[in-house]
Amino acid sequence: MKFVKRALGLMAPALAAVVLTGTMALAEKPFITVASTTSTANSGLFEDILPQFTKESGVDVRVVAVGTGKAIRLAKAGDADVLFVHHRPSEEKFVADGFGVKRFDVMVNDFVIVGPKNDPAGIAGEKDVAKAITMIAKAKAPFVSRGDDSGTHKREKSLWKAAQIDPVKDSGKWYRETGSGMGATLNTAAAMGGYALADRGTWLSFKNKDNLQVVSEGDARLMNPYGVILVNAQKHPHVKTAEGQKFIDWLISQKGQAAIGAFKINGEVLFKPNAMK
Repeated sequence: MKFVKRALGLMAPALAAVVLTGTMALAEKPFITVASTTSTANSGLFEDILPQFTKESGVDVRVVAVGTGKAIRLAKAGDADVLFVHHRPSEEKFVADGFGVKRFDVMVNDFVIVGPKNDPAGIAGEKDVAKAITMIAKAKAPFVSRGDDSGTHKREKSLWKAAQIDPVKDSGKWYRETGSGMGATLNTAAAMGGYALADRGTWLSFKNKDNLQVVSEGDARLMNPYGVILVNAQKHPHVKTAEGQKFIDWLISQKGQAAIGAFKINGEVLFKPNAMK
């Protein structure tokens, strides 16, 4: 018995060293933080392609999925290594202001107007999106906005501007602002029998369509490009430049672009790769 205790006592430091070494190895596995949008996360794209990148590179990717406006604020504060969003004017300003190194095209999809099947505003099939939302406003049919400074919300505001309508003055009436992500906004639209602007990727992956359908699509103003930017280490020296650039290089490479193009829901491609256009 004494021999066993003594043996265990001798083994304990060795076991502790093994555990400590294993823990340190886990802790030292490289990772990057990517500030991105709810559309890339909610659609299932990241869940599909990120393991492919990690397997090839050995770098984990931790995604903070928020609206584009908030993602940009996180990156500006140095709380991310890479920014991956979908509002080109904001992305270009981010780089011009010195917070980002360079913007790269990655992929594109489009926005659609969805609405109830009974279509109270009568816009089904209307390809002119400014005309479609004008008809919604005139009919005072419920329109549900994200209202969260996301890329989708920014695009929606530009569409109302093109239609020369200020819907915010009717906020709380026919115009409803959720302050939430795309999924929650679509749930609200489904519950209210209202219209909403949605990116096609999230729409296709959305399970609770209820009586909603696509009522307007195809306008060039609904195109939705995504860009990726390395956060500038001159602003934030702690940024993981090498690992972040490795992720960007993979996204815009043949392998990364093929992975994006291969991601489908019900046989439909959600994002069309365009880095190699």
